[in-house]
Amino acid sequence: MLYDRYTESRERIGEKLQKKFGAALIKPFDDPNVIAGQGTAGLEITEQAKELGIEEADLLVCCGGGGLTSGIALACSEQAKNFKVHPVEPHGYDDVARSLISGKREKNENNSNSLCDAIVTPSPGILTFPILKNYCHSGLVVSEDEVLKAMKIAFERLKIVIEPGGAVALAAALYHSDLLDSKTIVVVASGGNVDPETFAKALSFN
Repeated sequence: MLYDRYTESRERIGEKLQKKFGAALIKPFDDPNVIAGQGTAGLEITEQAKELGIEEADLLVCCGGGGLTSGIALACSEQAKNFKVHPVEPHGYDDVARSLISGKREKNENNSNSLCDAIVTPSPGILTFPILKNYCHSGLVVSEDEVLKAMKIAFERLKIVIEPGGAVALAAALYHSDLLDSKTIVVVASGGNVDPETFAKALSFN
């Protein structure tokens, strides 16, 4: 099923299909089970941190609707209380960062195309935002140039391919570490679904 993300609502389309076929609708982030499932990434991080003797860190997570970030934040609230979880978003689509400042769910006014389309959402989730508000620290925002440079560095130095939306946290660690307090920075680099043209653009970026 294809749709225009700028003029149509995938949630409404999903609900219509659910009623038509009697199917189960699994939301991408605003669902308790999805949040819990994505939170297992936080459990992995805290387990590895304990093995390395890391007790305090700034943890940067690529953030769209907030499912992954809120799940990780919940895990850290129990397993690594000295970890500060920061949502990271692309410039122009920083609804979570603005929502954390205002204390209410803010919307993105810009509906134009974004390099980080995988994590672009209209606003934080109804279920995810209270978790983000209670368990996350300030949001960070990165530019598209910083994202492209982060993708290039990830490939050249770490030998991993990450999509633009999955590279925002690494970009924040590379170019905005002055906004963080901890000596240790942990980055979630999630997703490798990048088209050849965009990846080539990242590798050739200076």
